[in-house]
Amino acid sequence: MATMITEECINCGACEPECPNEAISEGDEVFVIDPDKCTECVGHYDEEQCAAVCPVDACIPDPNNTETDAILIARAKALHPAKEFGANYPSRFKKA
Repeated sequence: MATMITEECINCGACEPECPNEAISEGDEVFVIDPDKCTECVGHYDEEQCAAVCPVDACIPDPNNTETDAILIARAKALHPAKEFGANYPSRFKKA
């Protein structure tokens, strides 16, 4: 599932530069995540970087946009065609 930013966002901007897919932008009132670009950092990190740096825990899984690891890595590969992800790419879904 894509990550979303809730209305608790304080517009600090900490999340925007952390996104490997440039999916985060400043919205009218809070920062927003483009679900078509969000891979939950699958392929890049084993946790969502926006959530890791958010001081108010406003970055949460979007319950209306559930996606599997396979879908997310396919999106990462499409967004970054020059990057080699390999079979052991980072993913929070692979955590034991």
